[in-house]
Order: sequence, then C-alpha cells, then structure tokens
Amino acid sequence: MRSQLLSQGFAISTAAAAAALLLTACGPSQPQTQGTTEPGTSSGSPATSSAAPGTSAPPSSTAPTATGPALCKAATLSAATDSTGGGAAGSVYMTLTLTNTGAQPCVLKGFPGVSLAADANGAPIGAPAKRDETTPAVDVLLAPGKAGAAVLRYTQAGNYPDCTIVPAAGYRIYPPEDTTSLFLAQPTQACSNAAVELLTIGAFQAS
Repeated sequence: MRSQLLSQGFAISTAAAAAALLLTACGPSQPQTQGTTEPGTSSGSPATSSAAPGTSAPPSSTAPTATGPALCKAATLSAATDSTGGGAAGSVYMTLTLTNTGAQPCVLKGFPGVSLAADANGAPIGAPAKRDETTPAVDVLLAPGKAGAAVLRYTQAGNYPDCTIVPAAGYRIYPPEDTTSLFLAQPTQACSNAAVELLTIGAFQAS
C-alpha cells in the first residue's frame, strides 16, 4: 500500500513539473533589448549635423567686390570750351569738356561747379552757374584721353541793368563731387553782385 502511494506521488510531481514547463514555454515573450531605428537613420545615434569639437564651418567669402573706376578728380583732368553752339538773346552756348589726362579710367557723375573768376588763384565772382536739369545726369566713364561734355551758357553781363560789371579772367571749374578746381582762362565780363545769374550748366554726357 505504501509503495502504491509513493508511485502515485511521483506521478503527480512529474505531471506538475511538466505543466510548469508547458506554461513557461507558452507565456509572453520578454521585450527585446536591441533598439530599433527609423528608416533613414543610423542605429544608436541621433541624426545631427553638428561639427566635431574644435572645428567650425568654412567662413563665408569676405573678399571685397569690385566697385569700378573712381570719380574723376581735377588733378587728372584738363578743361576746354567750344563756343560753336552759338547764342541767342545775348547768350552764348559753349560745350565745356573735361578730358581724362590720367593713366586710369574715371567717372564723371552729374554737374560741375562753374563760376567766373578774377584770376587763376582768385575767388569766384558773382553767382555760380545754375544747374540746367533738362538733360538727366548719367555716369560718364572716361578712359584715359577721353572727355565728357556739358552745355555751359553765358549770358552777357550788359543785359542786366543792375549788374555791376567787373572783368573776369576766366572760369573756375569744379569736377562733380570734387573740392579741387581747374581754371580755364577765357577773359569776359562778370557781375560782382551775386543776385545776377550769368551762367547755367548742364550735366555731363559722353562726348
């Protein structure tokens, strides 16, 4: 009888062990420890573009850009007039030309300053030339030896009863945006009173 009970107990223990093994095999699987990656990324590292420590991106180009020829200055210009334009109602129209005498091209931009002067070193006499803006100002590129032209009108001083006439030795000419002048010898009459405007000047154009 005892032998039969031991046999039954062994059978029950064996069955229980088998059941436990079966439950273990059929239970939920353990989570994976290897991470997954999204399409297009590498495993284990974020998709960044930062540079390595101690390095930097190449600097953008800071080379200066070409600004073109400089403005023409009195030191590299010569002046002349041509009065073939004729006159009307006591006025004389002249073509004022400035020629580039330098070795580099330069630009005439806008209106010159023009006044009558007592001599090459004297102060201007009367009113400076008034701008005639009929023709728009343009940039005039002067290669060495080339000239730009502007229309200069001189009105006879005797046309103005209130003019105090004084002799002038010629014209003082300031190139556009220059503080140094040229003197063009051309004797004429001027009005010492600045209220009388004898001169008008146009913008430079290509000659």
